Amino acid sequence: MTLSTRTPTALAAALRDIQAPVQDDLSKVSQELWRIVSADVPLVNEVQEHLMGMKGKLFRPTLLLLSSSVEHEPPARAITFAAIIELIHLATLVHDDAVDHSALRRGMPTVNSLFSHQVSVIMGDYLYLRALRELVALGDLEAMKAVTQASNEMTLGEIRQLAAYDALAFTERDYETLIRAKTGSLFRASCEVGALCGAPNHRESLARFGERLGMAFQVADDLLDYTEGQEMTGKPSGLDLKEHKVTLPLIAALREMPSSARQRVDALFAAAEPEDEAIAEVVAIVRAHGGLDYARRRADHFSREAEDALSDLPDCAARTALTDAIAYVVERRW
Repeated sequence: MTLSTRTPTALAAALRDIQAPVQDDLSKVSQELWRIVSADVPLVNEVQEHLMGMKGKLFRPTLLLLSSSVEHEPPARAITFAAIIELIHLATLVHDDAVDHSALRRGMPTVNSLFSHQVSVIMGDYLYLRALRELVALGDLEAMKAVTQASNEMTLGEIRQLAAYDALAFTERDYETLIRAKTGSLFRASCEVGALCGAPNHRESLARFGERLGMAFQVADDLLDYTEGQEMTGKPSGLDLKEHKVTLPLIAALREMPSSARQRVDALFAAAEPEDEAIAEVVAIVRAHGGLDYARRRADHFSREAEDALSDLPDCAARTALTDAIAYVVERRW
């Protein structure tokens, strides 16, 4: 599996093909989201209307619905589980934007900037609690374990990242532990809960697939920060560096760069507000010393592991779509 340049139009078409086997059920997920979060509180409804307008491509719900249909038609409760997964994902985005004081998300104002920091924190909590309330109502203990375990791992991952006082001492092992927790865990839960709904015999394989797919997704996402501009990602290239976040491209390049280049990196991380010129210089250093190429190889590695996890699944439209989702994850360009 290799990275290749794909236009936004081609990627959108690829995602439609991936979602085609579960499109009818996926179209019901948005309605289910509204049902779960509705409340007789004007501010809640105002914030929710904004969030529903900025929700993404429902990729995690897609994985859940596909996983639930590798043997049979997905049961009706899979739609509710898909909405729960998306709510938890939205909650993490709202909290991330509050922690990072982000002004934009997918080109739209964040809850943090449009309302207030306090509203952002409380609304993130509200989304989590509504999702948990719905899980309790469904009464599926195994699914509840999978979802709450993922939520716990995501939270611990964030805490570990915040507790890393020497960012440049962050190792590749630390990075993989982090992305497994922050991204891989919810992908894994999406596929595992889907399996619990309709393909319990494939629970372990689909959980493994989800985790490795999530890790490939995060490496590809971290690469975008070094390769794409604001018009494609909704954030300027190098934002991770501006926020002193160390991801795989930089980790790999640090192992290869000479002391003169390392001094430029050290200077950037010592600056409270790095200048754009310094960020561009470090991006160029990372490129020149193999950071991007190494990260691409690791994304390919996680992709192959995800594909291997599907080897025992029956030959069906859902399996084909899950396989296609691997290429979509590593080839996306926004």
